[in-house]
Amino acid sequence: MTSVGEGGHTQGSDGSTLGGGGGACDAEGVTTPHAVGSPGRPAGAPRTVLVVDDQAPFRSAARAVLRRLDGFEFAGEASSGPEAIELVDRLRPALVLMDINMPQMSGIEATRTIVAAHPEIVVILCSTYDAADLPPAASASGAAAYVNKERLAADTIRRLWDERGSGSFVSC
Repeated sequence: MTSVGEGGHTQGSDGSTLGGGGGACDAEGVTTPHAVGSPGRPAGAPRTVLVVDDQAPFRSAARAVLRRLDGFEFAGEASSGPEAIELVDRLRPALVLMDINMPQMSGIEATRTIVAAHPEIVVILCSTYDAADLPPAASASGAAAYVNKERLAADTIRRLWDERGSGSFVSC
């Protein structure tokens, strides 16, 4: 069940403004070559997803979005860059939803480390920035895409996943 909350944002039953209404975001292709692929998984196996954010409410909301996304499965969560790197090494998720601003280590720095060690893992950066205000290092981090947290929805993740091999950094 969804409702319209403060500021006109669609609000989910968990109180989040994530994943409600609206279609997938529009692509703003910024050509940035990077290695992406799909980890070797049995055909038909769900793609595992690691959620990384220092804010527990966002991690919870992202899990709710993933529950509505066929073919993807929540694998775990981390609250910092170093913890994300450790969990990626252990869990080998297909996809990482990575917050940009975190204490200890930024999501951009953690993404660089993860993609360098595991080029088959797809990272989608998440934050509250407008796409035009992203730090320049975001598109060079090895991440496949950026999505504003308010636009994080099942159809957006699906579209970004489907476009992961385009060779462009896609932002929503």
